[in-house]
Amino acid sequence: MKKVHNFNAGPCVLPKQAIDAAIEALKDFEGTGMPVISVSHRTKEWEAVMDECRALWKELLNIPDTHEVIFLGGGASMGFLYVVENLLNKKAGYLETGVWAKKALKEAKGLAPQFGAEAFAVASSADTTYNYIPKGYEIPTDLDYFHITTNNTIYGTEIRYDMDCPVPLVADMSSDIMSRPVDVSKYAVIYGGAQKNVGPAGVMFAIVRKDILGKVDHYIPTMLNYQTHIDGGSMFNTPPVFPIFVMKETLKWLKGIGGVEAINKLNVEKAEMLYNEIDRNPLFVGTAAKEDRSIMNVCFVMAPGYETLQDEFLAFAKANGMVGVKGHRSVGGFRASIYNACPKESVQALIDCMQEFEKLHK
Repeated sequence: MKKVHNFNAGPCVLPKQAIDAAIEALKDFEGTGMPVISVSHRTKEWEAVMDECRALWKELLNIPDTHEVIFLGGGASMGFLYVVENLLNKKAGYLETGVWAKKALKEAKGLAPQFGAEAFAVASSADTTYNYIPKGYEIPTDLDYFHITTNNTIYGTEIRYDMDCPVPLVADMSSDIMSRPVDVSKYAVIYGGAQKNVGPAGVMFAIVRKDILGKVDHYIPTMLNYQTHIDGGSMFNTPPVFPIFVMKETLKWLKGIGGVEAINKLNVEKAEMLYNEIDRNPLFVGTAAKEDRSIMNVCFVMAPGYETLQDEFLAFAKANGMVGVKGHRSVGGFRASIYNACPKESVQALIDCMQEFEKLHK
């Protein structure tokens, strides 16, 4: 197989251990003689997968008994609707830090009038194309919830701490979940798509504080009701079995290397290596405010005076095995997504590539 270094933003690199286990399960799942994608989700073999996956989530993030973990379809974009349907009664506030935060707010604004409610941005970094995390804002104390997007994949900014919040705190952690320890007790809901750190595309996770539910005045559609899926053990309807299986294997890998504490240390090392090269290399410049730089998505562009070299560098990087370093189509430039399973060796390979390109253009 051709050697490549995968920096795609999602679907992204997954641990070899999880991929190998998935291949075997597609051949014969737990000795059933059937592939995992054909086994009934009502069998004891599949229920064991669900139980183990849920237990790994609780162990790795030290999730308290006040919260439940559920697995859903639809990805984080469907998660926007779950949040609104289950929590919005009168007023919701959002921190607008990027495209996905803006989309979450759009859904809330669209649904709010049906409930006689409102949703608005408490603070925004749109004024400088989302290259920083807003600071110094006040969170109104009459909100039903305050919503944040902890990592912004397109612009490369990240909230890397668990804030104290005077109202129920909701976080879309699609692209940095399991990358660092999290104090789950500070959140009413944590949700996101799996396809960055915890599995392939096709399943959404949600960590829900149980006492936050059942407080809205409006009817919640059955399939959008968190309680439906808590009561049904994430199997009210047929779950996305293959993504959940791969998620389970990915979390087993994470546990095996030391859990979120160990991966956080490695993630910080990888990010520091790459940001140090961006700051040193005269051909490149980072786009996010230094104090808000993401350790998951490193965004950068050609430095002033070298802008015409963008396409040449992309071609050079591709020729050297770098995959997925082109920036999001809405912003251009470059983006290296260095999620949990991205090895340190790949980051070093990208750095070497940048240095070689520099030598060609001194």
